[in-house]
Amino acid sequence: MRSLNLISAGALVCSLGFAGMAGSAQAAAKPPAKAVSAEFYSGKWYEIARTPNSGQRDCEAASTQFTSTGANGFKVVQICRKGSASGAAKTFNTTGKIVAGTPKSAKFSMSFLGGLKKQEYWVLDRADDQSWAIMATPGGNYVWLLSRKAVMSPAAREAALARVKTLGYAKLEFPAQPGA
Repeated sequence: MRSLNLISAGALVCSLGFAGMAGSAQAAAKPPAKAVSAEFYSGKWYEIARTPNSGQRDCEAASTQFTSTGANGFKVVQICRKGSASGAAKTFNTTGKIVAGTPKSAKFSMSFLGGLKKQEYWVLDRADDQSWAIMATPGGNYVWLLSRKAVMSPAAREAALARVKTLGYAKLEFPAQPGA
């Protein structure tokens, strides 16, 4: 498949969008494990780890801000810093929505390029307190570990990364975050 630069070609912008759909496919992503509340799709997430992808090359301090627009929709602002956690910011604005009829509300789609491209994402797992989440593309090509904090506690990070690996994602990179 072709690479899709999700976020400003850069960064889901951080976590979610930059990976496109290129690369060798793994087995399809496992179905989401836990329900996701509407509050999950609001607030800021920081990218802790991701599958390497061309769309996020040289992307550091990636973050994604979700803002509810009601009726299962949300606005998304993704930011990627070029080269370092203090590098120049690239910002990408888009919209998303929870996929209709999705059990657990754990699947969502985002539109890119003025709606010409859409990409679905699955929240494969999350902490019980929703402090971290594992998101992936349904085909199993890309995964992101996101956290509500730029720096996770060592215990939470270890537990989340173990879960990512259990889901079948072994090759990860760890973008720098401020304060890390």
